[in-house]
Amino acid sequence: MAPMKKLLMFAMCFPLLAHAEWGDVERDFEADKPWVEAEAQLPAYPTAENLLPFRVSPVSRNRYYIDSTSISVGGDGVIRYTVVIDAAGGAKNVSFEGLRCESGEYRSYAHGHPDGTWSKARSAGWVAIKFRSSLSYQKALFEEHFCPDGLSVRNSQEAITRLRQAAR
Repeated sequence: MAPMKKLLMFAMCFPLLAHAEWGDVERDFEADKPWVEAEAQLPAYPTAENLLPFRVSPVSRNRYYIDSTSISVGGDGVIRYTVVIDAAGGAKNVSFEGLRCESGEYRSYAHGHPDGTWSKARSAGWVAIKFRSSLSYQKALFEEHFCPDGLSVRNSQEAITRLRQAAR
């Protein structure tokens, strides 16, 4: 190929190369943006017919449930849900929480009361999931249901399907 033809071909491809390089800069810029959490909206208080059981550990005597109607996957990447724990001693704990697959963290937004009301969680910051604990229900939700292989479920229906399949 003549040197002039090579030069002409390179000149014609240069805008394409520059554009491809610019695309990388845009992607890098997006990745550098600080994460911003969306405001969480409290769901309706859970009812028995909407509870999906999930297993945490064979050593736990507690029973764990997710309210299927409360599950949401936000644009901020947070999976929000209501968890109900029936303790072996008879107590019932209800909590509205969020989980981030990207960072392996969770947070409590509110705690439920027997009269069907919510109160804002006192410590509402993000906390690392205890991946070494066999009794961490957040670990079970992360690994088995909401973040399979570390990737977030796409929507609430996918999370519900995973919970139902595991319960079989």
